[in-house]
Amino acid sequence: MTVLAHRATASDEVTRDALAVLQPGFEGTTAPAWLLRQIGEGLTAVGLFGRNIASPAQLAALTAQLRAERDDVLVAIDEEGGDVTRLEVRDGSSFPGNLALGAVDDTALTRGVAHEMGRRLAACGVNLDWAPSADVNSNPDNPVIGVRSFGADTHLAARHTAAYVDGLQAAGVAACTKHFPGHGDTNVDSHHALPRIDADLDTLVARELVPFKAAIEAGTKAVMSAHILVPALDPTRPATLSPRILTGLLRKELGYEGLIVTDGMEMNAIAGTYGIERGSVLAIAAGADAICVGGGLADEDTVLRLRDALVAAVREGTLPQERLADAAARVRALAAWTVAARPDARQEGGRASGIGLAAARRALAVTGSAGPLTDAYVATLTPVANIAVGDETPWGLADELAALVPGTLSGRYPEGADAAGILAAAGERTVVAVVRDAHRHPWMTAVLDALVAARPDTVVVEMGLPGAEPRGALHIATHGAARVCGRAAAEVVASGAGS
Repeated sequence: MTVLAHRATASDEVTRDALAVLQPGFEGTTAPAWLLRQIGEGLTAVGLFGRNIASPAQLAALTAQLRAERDDVLVAIDEEGGDVTRLEVRDGSSFPGNLALGAVDDTALTRGVAHEMGRRLAACGVNLDWAPSADVNSNPDNPVIGVRSFGADTHLAARHTAAYVDGLQAAGVAACTKHFPGHGDTNVDSHHALPRIDADLDTLVARELVPFKAAIEAGTKAVMSAHILVPALDPTRPATLSPRILTGLLRKELGYEGLIVTDGMEMNAIAGTYGIERGSVLAIAAGADAICVGGGLADEDTVLRLRDALVAAVREGTLPQERLADAAARVRALAAWTVAARPDARQEGGRASGIGLAAARRALAVTGSAGPLTDAYVATLTPVANIAVGDETPWGLADELAALVPGTLSGRYPEGADAAGILAAAGERTVVAVVRDAHRHPWMTAVLDALVAARPDTVVVEMGLPGAEPRGALHIATHGAARVCGRAAAEVVASGAGS
């Protein structure tokens, strides 16, 4: 029986289970009729993205609209803080990201930041956060993790992952620790292709798996799989589709009993190799419980195609009904937990916290000094953002510095820019060169070298992963590009303070 030939009714238990394991997205800032209808028929989770969020009040109204159809609906979001924010996609995050928190290395601070982030999400009706990233950033040239990791030290990443999970879930928001079994040692972005990690088993156990063990011990409610091929664990299938990795390693060896969520199935590592329908069936069969889809596919047709692919696989015997029922039961169990953990809005609302800016200030690494600025030209060298971060979130410190040093001018420079053009635009003003992962972009490094050679008083602000010796009269590493990181750096640039 083909997928198209089978259209099961909403009362069919298999169909309801197939709907329950999906986490789709949608377009717009209000719930479309089709989404509400599918929730009524068994859909148990919805994924939100930047396109769905205009303000906290609008988001709260949207989640209330969803809960009018199903009180225990899981409302998921990719809110890591730092570079990856959906709640503040238009302005930049009020919280520094993982690398900044790892740089401070105060687990109480990490827990506090995660708790405040969770409090804000819960106040808007969000109850599942696809965070934190537990990946050990062992490859500094990693194009997709970088500052999203707590760092390259395994045990540092482990203790901060556990603190983050604890803080987030104490606010009533389920944590989804990612990207299992570890995405840090890759040099390919899984949004574009299938990455491969060739580390041996001993290395994987000693490095990649340690933070996930810490998250499990901390009680993480969900774990997200990675679309990566790890031959030491499974030479043929990526982790998301691997029974050896999801059932054998995560469930049996590590003893994890919570929800297993896939990374976005529309990412090319899966969609371009297996297709999302077959990939979704294989993922559930391998041990995943929830299919994340909707970052790029956000319509009812996608939901129906995936639902019917799962139902057809059960009917044809390629997906055991018991496995689908078990996956759906885990989704519903997490949904029930979120209702029980839901904070009292009367107690949780109306508070403000400066913990994000305080953390960003503590995370700065400052070398050199420049003296107080009286005028400045901010030249922001802009690489292409990875898809997880997105191009729509502003970053830098031009606006923040302009508020502190009146008359500050600025320009943004993509690949192809040269130092001569920046110096001509700056005139006699002090050049403040702002970069992001300069060590990964030779053109950016070349521009920096030329600027510092021509103007030794140049101030350099690295807002990505620090990867080179400090340069310039004043060098600041923010360990992330969140709005608060820009604010913290601007304060130091304006004062010229340093070591």
